[in-house]
Amino acid sequence: MRINMYQWRKRVIESSEVIAVPVMTHPGIDATGHTVRECITTGSIHAQAIRYLADHYPTGASCTAMDLTVEADSFGAPILFPDNEIASVSGRLLQNAVDIHNLKVPSLDSGRIREYLKANVIASREVTDRPVFAGCIGPFSLAGRLYDMSEIMVLAYSEPTLTHELLHKCSEFILRYCRALKATGANGVLMAEPAAGLLSNDGCMEFSSRYIKKIVDAVQDEHFMVILHNCGNTGHCTRAMVATGADAYHFGNKCHMADVLGDIPADKLAMGNLDPVGTFKQGTVDEMKQATTELLKQCERYPNFVLSSGCDTPPNTPLANIDAFFEALQEFNDRKDTHIR
Repeated sequence: MRINMYQWRKRVIESSEVIAVPVMTHPGIDATGHTVRECITTGSIHAQAIRYLADHYPTGASCTAMDLTVEADSFGAPILFPDNEIASVSGRLLQNAVDIHNLKVPSLDSGRIREYLKANVIASREVTDRPVFAGCIGPFSLAGRLYDMSEIMVLAYSEPTLTHELLHKCSEFILRYCRALKATGANGVLMAEPAAGLLSNDGCMEFSSRYIKKIVDAVQDEHFMVILHNCGNTGHCTRAMVATGADAYHFGNKCHMADVLGDIPADKLAMGNLDPVGTFKQGTVDEMKQATTELLKQCERYPNFVLSSGCDTPPNTPLANIDAFFEALQEFNDRKDTHIR
């Protein structure tokens, strides 16, 4: 569904109520009786999980799965597909400079890309009362999955020219993918770039943000929003994130949300950042409600704050905790409305 995302963002900021956009697909997979493997390999099952969550929870937007293996899979990296755990890259695709020189940018017909595009087509057609956000990986994080995360950190500082050669290829593929995601009818993309949080602010600018900005400039407009996620950021590279020009920024629980909000322009959204494992999955209902309420209070003075999980909620997250998350939000908004009246 075509939604003017400039107007949507403006309404979110001007509203007296806080909205929630948790990154969660796995609870929908669990609830619809499918495995994680089925979801990330079959677009119709993936869309079914998204639709279930939209039907059962008052989210401000729907998000597809945060799968950081999709793009690496297309390049030919070896992937492990457990039935009920998150997929992972199981080995290095690239070993040296020759491999980087010879690396070909794959087509969008490779790997599981077509299934993810199908999931977004179906979800965008069926979820019409709120934005649908697709997902993709960021360029530095993709490079790390192809070359090995530890090795790409070394390469970035020892051979920056070679690193940029790899990043050019990664970002070219991500740009093609984002354009295809935009064509599905999705209202935006949540770009996950956690590996950039391992870099300094200057390093993040050089090896991540400069590439992301080109993608943002090419695809972001009034109907398509880029949300930049960096759960590796502890607050040290927020300025580099903002330099990309994305319309929204998503933070993990490693940083203090109220602190990073001060670094985000008032007309951009800042989303985060409840612990997806320690609170959503492993916490009690009371702990979930308390953590949600505390975060809402800490960020209350920022109209551009959007409540969210710090990253993708994992498989087997209790639905009772998700219920508690939304109950705490409703209670908070009700108290605000009473105070305003």
